[in-house]
Amino acid sequence: MAAQSSRRRHGRRRGKSRAAIAGPLGVAVVLLFVVSAGYAAWHKSQDTVGSAVLDQGITATTTPPPSATAKGGGSPSTRPSAGHSPKSSSPSASHTPSVPPTSVPKSGSGHFSTAKASGSASGHGTIRRYKVEVEGGITLSATDAAHEIAAVLANPRGWTADGHDGFQLVSSGHADFVIKIATPDTVDDICGAAGLLTRGEVNCDVGATVVVNLKRWMLGSPEFDGPIGDYRALIINHEVGHRIGHHHEGCPGPGKPAPVMMQQIKGLKGCTANQWPYDTHGHYISGPPVG
Repeated sequence: MAAQSSRRRHGRRRGKSRAAIAGPLGVAVVLLFVVSAGYAAWHKSQDTVGSAVLDQGITATTTPPPSATAKGGGSPSTRPSAGHSPKSSSPSASHTPSVPPTSVPKSGSGHFSTAKASGSASGHGTIRRYKVEVEGGITLSATDAAHEIAAVLANPRGWTADGHDGFQLVSSGHADFVIKIATPDTVDDICGAAGLLTRGEVNCDVGATVVVNLKRWMLGSPEFDGPIGDYRALIINHEVGHRIGHHHEGCPGPGKPAPVMMQQIKGLKGCTANQWPYDTHGHYISGPPVG
């Protein structure tokens, strides 16, 4: 009996000893589990925060600040013009490009030369003076581009047909805005700094600058089935349209000419390609507003 009593006492002591050991060990295991779970949750939250910041960055590049307008066919008019480039974001061409795609450099010097060209004012009312600049490192004459742009802005079917907007090409002195023709990488840099996502494809209008993507200027757009000169007119009219206060418009109906403020590079939606704000009778070619 004494031996049994002794064994029971020792057994209780051993049980208590095991419990004493198991207690802290159990707590440690639980704490390790909680810490591990907490770390996993924290790590997941950090991933979420990171992606949210990235998403905000993407949003920022697609939502222009008040000083920047995305371009039409490139107006990203993202942009992404008549595109800003922007969009711009609008390019031309189901025709054969005047130069092969490989001849359009992706990047240039980043520095611009001003066209040594000027002309008389066209239109009435508010006369806006503008300069034309071309990025270095590309084989495009700034003077030739300036004369081509001046002819577009002076065309009777252009913005001067509204009776209260005019333009004048200048090479020095004050300019109300500048039209820059730049390589895709430089367009992305300029437009991206203003919060516009051009993806190397479209034009944009930002601040006092119309940024024309060299790729669109040289190759046009698959959505525009006309000569490259007509598509260039669309780019200029779309982007300058933003400069004088016009916003994006949609297709007014199947078979009708697309407004120049339509982002034609994104598809014609049943309309026919068109590069002029006004028709031959002086009527504005309009479409439903696009937010």
